[in-house]
Amino acid sequence: MKTKPLSVLIADDHRLFRQGMMSLMKTRPDLVRVVGEASSGREAVSMTRELQPDIVLMDIYMPDGTGLEALRAIMESGADTAVVMLTASELDEHLYEAVQLGAAGYLLKNLDADELFDLISGVADGEAAMTRAMAARLLKNVASHSSRPAPVESLTEREIEVLQLVAQGASNPAIAEELCITINTVKTHLKNILEKLQVENRTQAATYALQSGLVDKGEDQGRFIGM
Repeated sequence: MKTKPLSVLIADDHRLFRQGMMSLMKTRPDLVRVVGEASSGREAVSMTRELQPDIVLMDIYMPDGTGLEALRAIMESGADTAVVMLTASELDEHLYEAVQLGAAGYLLKNLDADELFDLISGVADGEAAMTRAMAARLLKNVASHSSRPAPVESLTEREIEVLQLVAQGASNPAIAEELCITINTVKTHLKNILEKLQVENRTQAATYALQSGLVDKGEDQGRFIGM
């Protein structure tokens, strides 16, 4: 069955970059369709509320409210929209803050086009849009934070198994195969995990697993991708 293209809002203060992204998106009408473009943080929030896109590709450095401020506002609004940061900023604090605020991914603007489309396509299934390099940097940042989250007693044994695989970078099909369950069952477990841990997405759940010691940080830094 053919799936519907993902609706995308491009939020960036550089008009030339927005135009370039729109031209790029037109090469994959089977996957994405651009529904709007915003030139500031405030405009991104307003247009997300109006257009309700599946994905917002959000820059960090923008006038009238940064991309991180816009991300916070969108997450607090309860919008059913995934926000993926698409930025030139390689600052670890920006990466970590974006994940903590609920970003569905963090990508750099020097990303290859094919990889961008691959990562965007996974967002529809709740997978994190993050390259291996950025994931490794996120893990190092997680390791530097000494605070530990609350215990995981609320999770069932199967939910812990799913969470461990998520933190190891496994996709939904890979988790289903590993645990001999259906993909829909995996999605149900993930929904319950997010609700119980009170986190926004898989990336935050994986970070939780690492901080809780459910997964060894050293062994899995190279695998914490895609999710």
